[in-house]
Amino acid sequence: METNTETSNFYAHPELLLVADTVAKEKGIDREEILDAIEEAIQKAGRSKYGYEHDIRAKIDRKSGAIHLARFLEVAEIVENEVTQIPVDAARNKKEDAQVGEFLVDPLPPISFGRIAAQTAKQVIVQKVREAERKRQFAEFKDRVGEVVNGVAKRVEFGNVIVDLGGRAEGIVRRDESIPREHFNNGDRVRSYIYDVREEPRGPQIFLSRNHSQFMVALFTQEVPEIYDSIIEIKSVARDPGSRAKIAVVSKDTSIDPVGACVGMRGSRVQAVVAELQGEKIDIIQWSEEPATFIVNALAPAEVAKVVLDEEATRIEVVVPDDQLSLAIGRRGQNVRLASQLTGWDIDIMTEEEESDKRNEEFRTLSQLFVDCLDVDEVIAQLLVTEGFSSVEEVAFIPVEELAAIEGFDDDVCKELRERARQYLEVREADQEKQRKDMGISDEIAEMESLTGDMLLKLGETGIKTLDDLADLAGDELMEVVGEKVLTEDQANEIIMAARAHWFEGEEIVEPEVENTEDESKTLEPQTDSE
Repeated sequence: METNTETSNFYAHPELLLVADTVAKEKGIDREEILDAIEEAIQKAGRSKYGYEHDIRAKIDRKSGAIHLARFLEVAEIVENEVTQIPVDAARNKKEDAQVGEFLVDPLPPISFGRIAAQTAKQVIVQKVREAERKRQFAEFKDRVGEVVNGVAKRVEFGNVIVDLGGRAEGIVRRDESIPREHFNNGDRVRSYIYDVREEPRGPQIFLSRNHSQFMVALFTQEVPEIYDSIIEIKSVARDPGSRAKIAVVSKDTSIDPVGACVGMRGSRVQAVVAELQGEKIDIIQWSEEPATFIVNALAPAEVAKVVLDEEATRIEVVVPDDQLSLAIGRRGQNVRLASQLTGWDIDIMTEEEESDKRNEEFRTLSQLFVDCLDVDEVIAQLLVTEGFSSVEEVAFIPVEELAAIEGFDDDVCKELRERARQYLEVREADQEKQRKDMGISDEIAEMESLTGDMLLKLGETGIKTLDDLADLAGDELMEVVGEKVLTEDQANEIIMAARAHWFEGEEIVEPEVENTEDESKTLEPQTDSE
């Protein structure tokens, strides 16, 4: 390939390379990127002189700084663009062994930059340098998400703080990521948490936060060596930024008190974090594997008298003395709200008197249920409730020997109770079936094993009468219709997916191969209670 060896005195000077080295060092950019930018600027100036339709390229010698400018022509069998392509015959007049797809290079004389060309070249170089800076910033910060960084407030715009992170990098603490009532002036030191780095058209954006829960985790990690060394683990954090926070910790070394280590000598460690968070009060909680113990700890400083857990619904009732109620709930519900966020459980707070009234009401309601459904006297109904029975179904299908274990119940009484319970369920089922048909609820929905008669009637009352109606629901919508305490979210989703199964009928489904065993080939007969 021929190249033009003539260059102007200015461009042939090796100081061009020195300029590239200096800019690269100052901007923290690769030297090659600077030289590429200069080449593109010279190339653009060349096209403005010889015509933008030409394929003109510039190359800077990396050793001497000499600039080589040339026009490239592509050898083609069929010429589509006469300016950038040349037919094979004409190409072989210039070069005997020219092949299709090859480029012929015509050297061009050096160009002298006019004022406009020089300005254009400068703009190209500045733009390329800026793009290279942005790429460097993104590459530097994209892997630093989760770090705490120090910076200086550069300017404040509508509550958003632009933070100078050094090295020409800037981050932003948006108003909704600031601690409430916190104010920064230009030049103030800003300590914040990098929670996201995104590459956007205007350049990489580094998003900082001071109210993120992980900001508190990072601050404790810096202040408490045991956390940094993974001897103490932070299990969860709940924050009401600028007001109060709870943090649950556990020690992997039984000889180390995790709460004491986080508090520090005379509270020195926790106070350092509090000072950074503008006086935010921090409750340090001992984490426990036992949900009840953990929740009791999380409600500190309130004292708890009793707890009742519903593990299936992740809900807990907490009973506190009357004088502890306001402390347990906290100002505007803050204490119980943070405890709920920290533990992941829904917490209901009640006094001992309220709990007693609730239990008595439940007892009366269940007793009356058995009186009405089983046609028994109040004493027997109360005995059933006392023994833990809460539905007619439980009485209908419990083994006789277990029912007979109740003091005062003999075999005859037990059999009679079960018989009455089953008769009641049969009558109720027949009544529900009649109501279902009257409502026009399809048989396809009724055949779904997961839906009870009560659920079917509730669905019908809201206009859900076909499989398609049911399939169009979301899990939370189904729970709202039948009752959140009746179904869990997983159960609701399973029912909806079963309702959608007919949408995919006819599609080929690859069944996994299952090795048949002797046990699997046997038919399992359902066990029935012997009367």
